[in-house]
Amino acid sequence: MMYFTETGRSHQELTRLIIDKYGPNYTILSRKKVTIGGFLGLFQKEGFEYSGYISSNTKPKLKQDDKKEKEKILESVKGLKEKDREDSLQKILDEVKSLKENIVSAPAADGKNELQSIIQVEEYLYENDFSLAYTKKTIDRLKNELSFSELSDCDLTLDKVNQWIEESISIAPQKESRKSNVFILVGPTGVGKTTTIAKLAAQKGLGLGGVQKHSVRMITIDNYRIAAKKQIETYGEIMGIPVTCCESYEDLKREIDINSDKDYIFVDTIGKSPKDFVKLAEMRRILEGCGHDCEVHLAFSATTKTWDIREIMKQYNPFGYESVIITKLDETTRCGNLISLLHEQKQSVAYITTGQMVPQDIEVATKKRLMSLLVGNKQITRG
Repeated sequence: MMYFTETGRSHQELTRLIIDKYGPNYTILSRKKVTIGGFLGLFQKEGFEYSGYISSNTKPKLKQDDKKEKEKILESVKGLKEKDREDSLQKILDEVKSLKENIVSAPAADGKNELQSIIQVEEYLYENDFSLAYTKKTIDRLKNELSFSELSDCDLTLDKVNQWIEESISIAPQKESRKSNVFILVGPTGVGKTTTIAKLAAQKGLGLGGVQKHSVRMITIDNYRIAAKKQIETYGEIMGIPVTCCESYEDLKREIDINSDKDYIFVDTIGKSPKDFVKLAEMRRILEGCGHDCEVHLAFSATTKTWDIREIMKQYNPFGYESVIITKLDETTRCGNLISLLHEQKQSVAYITTGQMVPQDIEVATKKRLMSLLVGNKQITRG
C-alpha cells in the first residue's frame, strides 16, 4: 500500500491530479485548507491538501495469468506443421491485437464520462460538508450498484446520490395520539432551548399554523440564570400561558400532578456542558419528577462543530431522548455534516428552527426541507 499527500487550488484539480498520478484506486483519509505558492509571504493563495493511500494492485496475478495463457496457446499448436503453426499463431496474435484495440478505443469516451460523474459527486458531497465516511460509502455504493452506462450519465448519477441522501434522513413521526402530555427539551447552554420551548408552546397554546388550540403549561427548572427565568416568564405573559419555576424533584413532580389535565406541559431545562457530569446527573434526578411517560428531545445548534455534536449526543444519552431538534439552521450554509452524523448515530429529527422570532421560526422537520438546504441540489430545482 502506498500513501500520498498532494496540494492543489481546488477539489476538482486535486482529484484529477491524484487520478493522473496514481490511478482511480485511491482513498482520501484527510482534507485540510492550506496556503500555497507565493514568495516571502506575498501572493499566496488558499488551497487544499489531501492525504490518502493507493489500494494494492494485482499486476503479479495478471502476469501469472498471462503466462498460463501463453502455455495454453503453445500447447495447442504443438502438433501442427511449421507453416500451419505459424499461421495459427499469427491468427491468434491478430485476434489479440484487434481485441486490445477495441478495449482501448471503444470505451474511452464512456470511461471519461464515468470518471466525471464520480468527480462531480465527490465535489457535491465535499461542498456540502458530508463526512469522509459518508462520502466514501456513497462512492463505493455507486461503483457497486450502478452499471457502466448509468455511471456515464452525470445527471442520473447525481440524482441517484440525492435519492440515497434523502433515504438516509430519519424524521421523527408527529404523534396524533400521545402517551404523555409532558415535553422535555434538554441540551447544552446557548443552543436556544428556551426560545424553542416558547415557540412550541405558542403553536400549541395559541393554535397557530393550522394547529388545533390546546391547553398548555410551561415549566422551567433553570433557576440558576435570572435572565433565562425572566425570558420564559415574559414569553408566557405575552402568550397568556402560565409559567412555573421548579427547583427540585418534589417541586416538579407536584407541578406535573397539578397540571395533569393539561394537553401539553413544556419543560425547559438548565443548559449544561456535556462535560459537566455532576450537574447533568443532578438535572436528570430533578426531571424524574416528570414520570416515566414523558417525551425527551435533545436540542443542539447547527453551528456546533461535528465532533462536539457527537459528544453532546453521547453525554445526553442517559436522558433517553427520542429525537433531536436542530436550532439556528439560519446561521449555517452547510448541513451535510448534520445529515452524516444523524445517519451515523441512527437519530431522527423532529423540528428545525431558523431564527429568533417567536413563534414563527420553527417548523416540523421534513426530508424535503433538509434536502433543500443542500448547496447545488439540482434535483430540488427540477422538482
